[in-house]
Amino acid sequence: MTKAGVSMGARSERIIWWQLHPVSFLGAEPHALPESAPPVHRLAQLEPWLDYLVELGCDGLALGPVFASSSHGYDTVDHLRIDPRLGTGDDFDRLVAACRARGVKLLLDGVFNHVGRDFGPFRDVLAQGASSSYAPWFRLDFEAGGPDGFGYADFEGHRDLVALNHAEPAVQDYVCGVMDHWLRRGAYGWRLDAAYAVPSAFWRAVTDRVRADHPDAWFVGEVIHGDYTAAVRDGGLDSVTQYELWKALRSCLNDRNFFELAWALDRHDGFAEAFRPLTFVGNHDVTRLAGALEDQRHLPHALAVLFTVAGTPSVYAGDEQAFQGVKYERADGDAEIRPAFPAGPAGLAPYGWPVYRLHQDLIGLRRRNPWLTRARVQVSQLDNQSFAYRVADPDGNAPGLAVLLNVSDAPVAFPPLDPSAKRLLGSTGSPEPGQRLEPHGWAVLELQQP
Repeated sequence: MTKAGVSMGARSERIIWWQLHPVSFLGAEPHALPESAPPVHRLAQLEPWLDYLVELGCDGLALGPVFASSSHGYDTVDHLRIDPRLGTGDDFDRLVAACRARGVKLLLDGVFNHVGRDFGPFRDVLAQGASSSYAPWFRLDFEAGGPDGFGYADFEGHRDLVALNHAEPAVQDYVCGVMDHWLRRGAYGWRLDAAYAVPSAFWRAVTDRVRADHPDAWFVGEVIHGDYTAAVRDGGLDSVTQYELWKALRSCLNDRNFFELAWALDRHDGFAEAFRPLTFVGNHDVTRLAGALEDQRHLPHALAVLFTVAGTPSVYAGDEQAFQGVKYERADGDAEIRPAFPAGPAGLAPYGWPVYRLHQDLIGLRRRNPWLTRARVQVSQLDNQSFAYRVADPDGNAPGLAVLLNVSDAPVAFPPLDPSAKRLLGSTGSPEPGQRLEPHGWAVLELQQP
């Protein structure tokens, strides 16, 4: 397949990521250590979780920021140094080796739209003002005055996050150098934080340069709104975050309005013709799925959709255990969705393991049907509270699957999709096509006929 002018193999598309935010996951201090403090080798504590993610069915570890920062990781101060709260470069190398031993790919979080105020070049500007050789790295206004003696562009009103000037060639050189450094040390690719805030021409220039030495590197941009296909095409990316589907899944289940999901899946099919969207039901920036759903009986419905439509799925650590954290729009509003985890999986609460096993079952289904990364959806039944769709192999090499969803308080009779269809997964009631699915039930069927 060709994406953004780059030939990409199925091995990139078929990765299923397990995502975590290292600073919070590992219980690190909320702010940078004093310069005199020794590093704390917390990255080593991720190793017990590698077997856990493999047993879940994932083969990719998507890390949030691991580079030196002032607080949460997104206020980077040195992209070439592991945050001392997490360890050292040697700890990173050992993590890469442990991942490789298990066949796990490592994705890094590149925060290249903005930096922290303690970022070296910005500190030089604070010290030298307009005479600093780094002044062109930022969008500055030396006529604005203020406590720093000048004004600067920031990220969405956060004054601790200083926006970079992506028109400056030295910034492009810097980002390319950072990416190259960590790809050479074993990273598989990059999640590009706030990619929507950076000109696509910048991403295109960077990805073209980096791919010259790392042709298999995978780049996914954080894009919330806008033209996903253009972001991939113009930025030279492989994928972007599929927030439209994320939003539709939560809304349709809470509002009992499957028309929204049908609309989103139609658009999703269009995206999937051009690239493989990064699909998810939760991440480090949003209220967890189990915390967002008004009826917990509908959590399997969301997961059934996630793992049966086209794309590259990502599971946010803890969602597979039905964590229920809520995000608040306030200081420290991410605390509930970014908790510290125990030393190993044995320390997890018992209530979450049934949801973990449900993830295993659905991921296993996806592994046995690798064409699902490219699947196309055809709606078979649609009303506010019941929904059935087929997922088809675009190459016609498999008969396909059917997904039946009922969020109503009554049984629903679905039309016969295939008299010989075989039930693979679902809730406890009868899911045979042409028969009734119990209230709040769901099922995945294997079709025998195209």
